[in-house]
Amino acid sequence: MANGKVITGFSKPYVALYAASGGVVTYSGGMPLARGVSVELSLEEGDDNNFYADNVTAETAPGIFTGGSATLTVDGLKAAARRFVFGMPEPTSITVDGKQVEIDAFGDKMQIPYVGVGFLVRYMEDRIATYAPMVLTKTRFSTPGLSAATQEDSIDWQTEELTATLMRDDTEDHNWRKVAADQATEADAEAVLKAMLGITEGGAGA
Repeated sequence: MANGKVITGFSKPYVALYAASGGVVTYSGGMPLARGVSVELSLEEGDDNNFYADNVTAETAPGIFTGGSATLTVDGLKAAARRFVFGMPEPTSITVDGKQVEIDAFGDKMQIPYVGVGFLVRYMEDRIATYAPMVLTKTRFSTPGLSAATQEDSIDWQTEELTATLMRDDTEDHNWRKVAADQATEADAEAVLKAMLGITEGGAGA
């Protein structure tokens, strides 16, 4: 039997609006973010608190999580997800050749919300794949830049990189990440992930 498991994939990023009251966290309006390419967490911790005796470190209290960032690379945000995670105002529209065209504006009316971010991490152990649902409990996305290049002889698949600030949530335990038990299939793991973010079957969270 293997003594560990190896990460082999990342998929199904979701987002949901974060709210907290009386130490209870809830999520609503959840939706798929985009198709997942990669995720990377960069964490910040306080310094270890060491106690010295007999000229050595006798005891130590580890530094605790104080913040960090998540970098999610996705194929590209559709309009609904972009408006959701960046708190954008209602789009305006113009008429071109008799057709209404919506226009999104990035400016002072944006109100970027706190959101929970969830995704699946796939593992391999003894040639068996499992899927772990994970939720970053409280985050806020930064307004993204843009990188695009013209096509040359072949398509250069260009992705979108999103950065979110990681925070501890407003529960008594001040969680910053939750991980559910591994699931045997991606479909089962996705169902668990949706439940963690308050997303009901056939629609968004209540």
